[in-house]
Amino acid sequence: MLLFCPNCCNVLTVSPVPPLAGNSDDDPSAAAVGQNRLECRTCPYQYLLTKRYFERKTFTRAEREDVFGGPGAWDDAQKAEVQCPREGCDSNEAAFFQVQIRSADEPMTSFYKCMTCNNRWREN
Repeated sequence: MLLFCPNCCNVLTVSPVPPLAGNSDDDPSAAAVGQNRLECRTCPYQYLLTKRYFERKTFTRAEREDVFGGPGAWDDAQKAEVQCPREGCDSNEAAFFQVQIRSADEPMTSFYKCMTCNNRWREN
């Protein structure tokens, strides 16, 4: 929801209602303390928000797509003797692809997948 000031047409911002000094408990402006308001930064216009204007949504994380074409893409990859960086894995064999992801004057990037623990990493 994006609202504009009816006086000067600037964008209204959300801010909490500040407590005013010397307010008594029977003062009607004291009841608004703790609520939010829309206020203009250039003129004295204020609009008290009396209801909630948000919804909390939880999103399910989408399955990460394999860069090299799916679950069978690593089956035909070349193998190399490389130490797996994962702690506790003593494997020395990994499948790898090399891809030029930067400009031509930069070295190719190697993507590795451990044959034992399926850990993935990359090296430049």
